[in-house]
Amino acid sequence: MPYRIEADGSASVLLITSRETKRWVLPKGNTIHGLSLHQSAAHEAFEEAGISGIACPMPLGSYRYDKRRANGKLRDTEVEVFPLAFQLQFADWPEMHERKTCWFTLKDAAAAVDEPDLQALIRNFREPPKGIGLAQNALVWARQTGGERIRIVRWFQALMPKQGRFFDLFEAHAQTLVDSADALARLFQGGDTIAEYCKLIYDREHDADNITREVLHDVRRTLITPFDRSAITSLISSMDDAIDQMNGTAKSITLYEVKEFEQPMRDMTGIIVEAARITAEAVPLLRSIGTNGNRLHALTERLVSIEGHADEIHDAGLKALFKSHGESRFMDFIIRREIYSHLEKVVDRFEDVANEIQGLVIDHA
Repeated sequence: MPYRIEADGSASVLLITSRETKRWVLPKGNTIHGLSLHQSAAHEAFEEAGISGIACPMPLGSYRYDKRRANGKLRDTEVEVFPLAFQLQFADWPEMHERKTCWFTLKDAAAAVDEPDLQALIRNFREPPKGIGLAQNALVWARQTGGERIRIVRWFQALMPKQGRFFDLFEAHAQTLVDSADALARLFQGGDTIAEYCKLIYDREHDADNITREVLHDVRRTLITPFDRSAITSLISSMDDAIDQMNGTAKSITLYEVKEFEQPMRDMTGIIVEAARITAEAVPLLRSIGTNGNRLHALTERLVSIEGHADEIHDAGLKALFKSHGESRFMDFIIRREIYSHLEKVVDRFEDVANEIQGLVIDHA
């Protein structure tokens, strides 16, 4: 499922027309020998839509449909759907004259496809922030329980940071995670742009440090905070640890002048891109935990799940690395093991973010 996140935080999905019926579908195809499922899906996205992007190795889910075979018979087929973070669309691709491509909002994309399970997957991919923040909730509560308490609420609002400063800073930090994750994934594709993406990660990490300092400063100077002070500092620290580990990965690559990367490393960066996307959706929902508790629970569950999948990729990658390098290329093995370690720690820090958010949901939803 090729997707892109728009400037307003909403998501768009690219659909294509099928060759025979011309109905709107996702790019898809059979598994390709020698490629994993998500790699096969990414290859099909190129052949059918000319799309290049970062595929997450863990699917969003699956759906079933009746596939028409060459002899005209129908075959019940299960399709696993992998999120593919859009990077670019080529000017030419194998099936460009056989299909149409179009970007849809999630709502329109869900309405355009036929399969109910696929409709649900698209609709549930990303939800826009909704509801009202803590101070506004308090105002509604006061109006419902009597005008006498309005003065208390006004005093409460006066003490809050202007314009929900904590939430604004959380969301700004989440954007640095998204930018750094995208740069990290592009870095691991190799080529002549490694130094450029390492510099971008360094710059975003610097931005994130400034944001973290602002949050800690606001914690000290604000009498009433939207959450417990320790919860605020733990959440922003977990987010900052994630980008610190991304920066550490980039520094190791620069230090050891690594130019080529194994597929399991690239797969882990795909998981990091997905983790950052989920975090960027979850953080704005903290403005109204009571309203968004169920969605936050679903998002943090996926974060925890993809962390487990990243561990499997990490272990398999290290095993393959040891077998291919062994004693003959011991120093190269040590360097690449360090890079694997950094990548694993990035995903672990995103799991820490998920745990912090889950704790807030338990306390406040």
